[in-house]
Amino acid sequence: MGLFDFFKKKEKTVEEKEALDKGLEKTKDTFFSKISKAVVGKSTVDDDVLDELEEILVTSDVGVSTTLKIIDRIQARVARDKYLNTSELNGILKEEIQALLEENNSSDFQNLASYTNQKPYVIMVVGVNGVGKTTTIGKLAYQLREAGQKVVLGAADTFRAAAVDQIKLWGERVNVRVVSQGMNADPASVAFDTLQSAVANQEDIAIIDTAGRLHNKVGLMNELSKIKNVMNKVVPGAPHEILLVLDASTGQNAIEQCKQFTQATDVNALALTKLDGTAKGGVVIGISDQFKIPVKYIGVGEKMTDLQLFNKKEFVDSLFNT
Repeated sequence: MGLFDFFKKKEKTVEEKEALDKGLEKTKDTFFSKISKAVVGKSTVDDDVLDELEEILVTSDVGVSTTLKIIDRIQARVARDKYLNTSELNGILKEEIQALLEENNSSDFQNLASYTNQKPYVIMVVGVNGVGKTTTIGKLAYQLREAGQKVVLGAADTFRAAAVDQIKLWGERVNVRVVSQGMNADPASVAFDTLQSAVANQEDIAIIDTAGRLHNKVGLMNELSKIKNVMNKVVPGAPHEILLVLDASTGQNAIEQCKQFTQATDVNALALTKLDGTAKGGVVIGISDQFKIPVKYIGVGEKMTDLQLFNKKEFVDSLFNT
């Protein structure tokens, strides 16, 4: 089986779709209850309805600039169609959000086989403490191993003893090898050893954890640059993916973290966790639009399989599935 073939499904299974629907329940319920109140007693989409909708989108953590784009699009449709019934508002909103997501990223994550020839494929995972970074690494390692891939984890978040212990526990739990030098070791040295051993053991994927300190952006930038440089010496072109993990439940704070990390390193993929525990799922739309970095994974529950590849159409379908 080729790298990531496990994920190359055109459609989610029934179980995955149910998990996605359930994971977005809090966002959906809050979102639609607010929209229902906004259109009570209204027959057409007028300025008052659009003002209410604007506030709903902003308070759902879609973000101001993205909200204004969506409102502009709906206003254009109102002007074009002259008369839009409020009963049509959900459908119009769904279409415009879907269109916006389509424009932001060129493709859904269904054709990752383009990486098949790269061995080991190196993923460097970044993000602040508490966002679900280690859990995301563990779940991803599990799904890839289930797909027949040989996976190794690098415990390069050496700033906290708990981080090293956590990734070791995940390694045992999902039955993948972990390279560690313990707390206070040089993170770049851990990354170097991980990749050297991945090459020697002919492993398919190396996932490198890193420390998520944001108090000193220059320090973070220097550390991540150093890790990248040593990995590139072992595997030219590594890391192939720099995956930023964000906690969706923090809303606008997740957007600020994205800003900080994209300035510190070349993030080219995003994972948004804890969607099942928040009504702030709109942040997925805002982050995708603002940063033009593909949202690659979303966390919609506790199970190993609840880390899902992000599919724009399925996400919006679940969000509007009343």
